[in-house]
Amino acid sequence: MKTKSYRRGYPVAVLIGIEENHAAIWQIYSQVAKPQQTIPVSTSRNDQKALYSFHEAIINALRPVLKEGVKNIVIASPPRSNFGQDFLDHIKGHHSWLSVGANKAAFSLIVGSASSLTNVATLTRTSAFKQIIQENAAIESADFVEILEKRLNETHNLVLFSLQEAENLILNPQAPGKLQPEYLLLTNKYLENIRQKNRLNHLMQIAARNGVKTRVIDAESNAGKRLMQLGGIVCLAKK
Repeated sequence: MKTKSYRRGYPVAVLIGIEENHAAIWQIYSQVAKPQQTIPVSTSRNDQKALYSFHEAIINALRPVLKEGVKNIVIASPPRSNFGQDFLDHIKGHHSWLSVGANKAAFSLIVGSASSLTNVATLTRTSAFKQIIQENAAIESADFVEILEKRLNETHNLVLFSLQEAENLILNPQAPGKLQPEYLLLTNKYLENIRQKNRLNHLMQIAARNGVKTRVIDAESNAGKRLMQLGGIVCLAKK
């Protein structure tokens, strides 16, 4: 039985389109954009309790995605509005955990609408959106390299350097107390050049489904160059 191709591509970012009366949340992959959730403002933005609940609902919708390791968050709002900035102020005031340690995420503002698939397609093609993605990806990749280098120097964690080794750990459930897969990191060059694409795509799907933080990193970035030195793919495990 052949494995279905990974047609949506790999995770790139989360796009939140905040309008006056609702927020539309999209998962942006390298090939497509997928709608995740639409969150309404219960009454009016002038109602501070309703606005607080609205912002909290967005945070709650982001939690599963952040847990998967996607930390590149782009917030789109209409021209001459403060909707995006209001949400950022809410994060700074109530969710400082999103700016430190392993939970740290990159939040960026962009002017535009993300209420419909057509809007999203138009927005994601702009040079401003592409620049934000590139800049945030560089920061995120640097964080991954820091984690990788730390793991390479630790004896109680394990770094696997091949597709076969990654499959053995990720596809076979590990008993409590045994090494558990935490990150699957690979470069876009490795993904493009591998002959067994269906095999790799299947592994990436299972890894993401099981909570393994799966990221594809630009091979030309500093992080990507380091990964290429290690073969283009690594799986980081921990107890």
